Amino acid sequence: MEALFNNGAFACPGAVEDLPRDALREIFETNLFGNHDLTRRVIPLMRAQGHGRIINCSSVLGLVGMTWRGAYVATKFAMEGLSDVMRIEMKGTGIKVILIEPGPIATRIRENAVPHFEKWIDWKNSARSAQYSALRGRLYDKKTKKDAFELDPSAVTAKLIHALEARRPKARYFVTVPTYLMGFARRLLPTRALDWLIAKG
Repeated sequence: MEALFNNGAFACPGAVEDLPRDALREIFETNLFGNHDLTRRVIPLMRAQGHGRIINCSSVLGLVGMTWRGAYVATKFAMEGLSDVMRIEMKGTGIKVILIEPGPIATRIRENAVPHFEKWIDWKNSARSAQYSALRGRLYDKKTKKDAFELDPSAVTAKLIHALEARRPKARYFVTVPTYLMGFARRLLPTRALDWLIAKG
């Protein structure tokens, strides 16, 4: 087993106050627990051969939080934490632990989020029901053009190949301008300033 790439995830849009416990349980099962279980299964094989690479696909939302994305953000922050600790713990084993952190990528994650939104978010009875109109428009309206700074999946593939082939891979690979910007901002700005920047969109 040379490498494992953990990339399974979905989104459940909604305000944090409107997320039932079972909605969080469901998204953590896929976005974190499933990936972690598979990782634990391959580590003995990598230990036996003395090398291997575990590459976890996180997100710019593993670096900063954004409104309506609390469930997804929580899973990616958790993935970042587990990956950071595992990277330290695996020192000396020959097993490298690497994070890939994309920003907006042209996938179907938005369309695939609709069933989860409909299942879990009682938006009509929410204190934010008026605000949900904009969110629902973004979810349901057919996408006619790329989002700002959005890249094709090949941009992630290029970083994945580097993470697989580099003699000394980086701990983190940023993909897209927003990830570089948010990574830089998180290191430099105080929390209130970062909140203001994110709120500006």
